[in-house]
Amino acid sequence: MTRTPRRASRKRRRPARHLPSRLLAGAVLAVFVVFFVLPVLWLVLAATKTDQQLVHGHPLSVGSWHTLKDNWDALTAFQDNAILMWLRNSALYAVISLVITLCVAVPAGYALAMTEFRGRRALLLSTLVVMLMPNATLVVPLFLEINAVGLIGTMWSIILPYAFYPFGVYLTYIYFTTAVPKDLLAAARMDGCSEFDVFRLVALPLATPVIALVGFFSFVANWTNYFLPYVMLPESTQMPIQVGVGNLLSNVPSFNPTVGELAIERPQLALATLVAITPVLVVFLFAQRFLVSGMLAGATKE
Repeated sequence: MTRTPRRASRKRRRPARHLPSRLLAGAVLAVFVVFFVLPVLWLVLAATKTDQQLVHGHPLSVGSWHTLKDNWDALTAFQDNAILMWLRNSALYAVISLVITLCVAVPAGYALAMTEFRGRRALLLSTLVVMLMPNATLVVPLFLEINAVGLIGTMWSIILPYAFYPFGVYLTYIYFTTAVPKDLLAAARMDGCSEFDVFRLVALPLATPVIALVGFFSFVANWTNYFLPYVMLPESTQMPIQVGVGNLLSNVPSFNPTVGELAIERPQLALATLVAITPVLVVFLFAQRFLVSGMLAGATKE
């Protein structure tokens, strides 16, 4: 009879032990909300306000649908629907580069994982080094190479460098090395399949998660790249959306007092930013199931 109160007291004391961890989790969540959620919320609300409301009103106040429509009309009127042209350019560059990336990176990763040849280790090491290099360090060498073949100012000056994606090669190499059963591939070879058929009929269907992962990372990297198209493309009609938003920034009087008639107000700039990031969010929402399975693939060995 005397054990029951002790057990009850122990049960009452257990929540107190978890109090510091709960406080720490709450503090981390609060920091996340302040530094990540609030800026995005402010950006969304800014697109529904006038410039005066944005400057003098409460930062998290809500505007109106009518003001949002007016901001959209003013944004699309800038240089005769330039925002829509920039979106089309970004989609064209990103999608064509993505197709080339998948057609090159996945077979290359499979070949590196399944074959032994002289220089394989050096090739893997160079791929890893290039993968770790910042994109800005490669812009000048890429510019010199593209200029040497006369492609500056064309869409191929963006698509071809975008299609070179060493991270995709290394990611597929890791996947085929750790997650694909070697016995299954060997059985397909014993049944008379050529190496290409083994890759096409056996390895490729098993690699769907990592293909989705490579495709997502490649699309995001292509869509958000600013410096390379800024250097390669001199004409406004060729700009992708990221460079276009930078062009809009230079036409806001608050940032450039010399702006003339083609002025863009800050709520319209906020709306353009939302338009620029929306395709990435849509792709992420549709691909998140494959992304999770692709990230977990290869976590355990066969």
